[in-house]
Amino acid sequence: MTFPSSPLPVPPLVARFAQGRPVRAVWANDGGGVTFRIGADVAGIAEREFVKISNARTTDFGGEARRLQWAARYVPVPQVLGFGVDGDSAWLRTRALPGLSAVHPRRLATPDVAVAAIGAGLRTLHDRIPVGSCPFDWSAATRLATLTAAARARVGEPPPVDRLVVCHGDACAPNTLIDDEGRCSGHVDLGGLGLADRWADLAVATLSLGWNYPDRVRDADLFAAYGVAPDTPRIDYYRRLWQSEDPASR
Repeated sequence: MTFPSSPLPVPPLVARFAQGRPVRAVWANDGGGVTFRIGADVAGIAEREFVKISNARTTDFGGEARRLQWAARYVPVPQVLGFGVDGDSAWLRTRALPGLSAVHPRRLATPDVAVAAIGAGLRTLHDRIPVGSCPFDWSAATRLATLTAAARARVGEPPPVDRLVVCHGDACAPNTLIDDEGRCSGHVDLGGLGLADRWADLAVATLSLGWNYPDRVRDADLFAAYGVAPDTPRIDYYRRLWQSEDPASR
């Protein structure tokens, strides 16, 4: 996933939502999905929106919308303004949150601050969202069931759960927002949110640090901000499971 290096065409659906306001593509993933921001940089947060567009054959934003609506009771996540399908495109429209992505150029310039915010923000998410009432599952068993037999064999049996939490489900660095004081101000892209061992998130969060802040290994910094000692067997397992879910690895 990257910031687009050049302007991308604005779909008619997004133009209709914008109603004349400025529109800019701010994020693109390898699967062809694009996130558009509606509203100018100088506009207040209340006036800015984001619209995620993806292929309707492979994406259903209904699950993410339900997760956002539920999680919003406990932690800062985008307010859902609508979701649906328009022709070949699935879409999810949300209101903006304060802060910048942890991989925004301003945050890449201060990686120590960004990594600390990611770790602390993930701990807050794990601590605040109640396990007992969570209706969503992201357990290793559920994820393994979606893999081929060969992929399950490569991943192996999951270790015992260390601490059951409501996981983000995609705790890569770009999905943490950071405010002007360097603190986590919210989380985005919660389509995988659900019950799982906390190491399912921590393993992926630290894995992503090498992609986004390649100047040095920063895993220890994230663990310190989160408040946990590294658990190498669980880290290795949940990274294997994550990587096995890449279609190219199946």
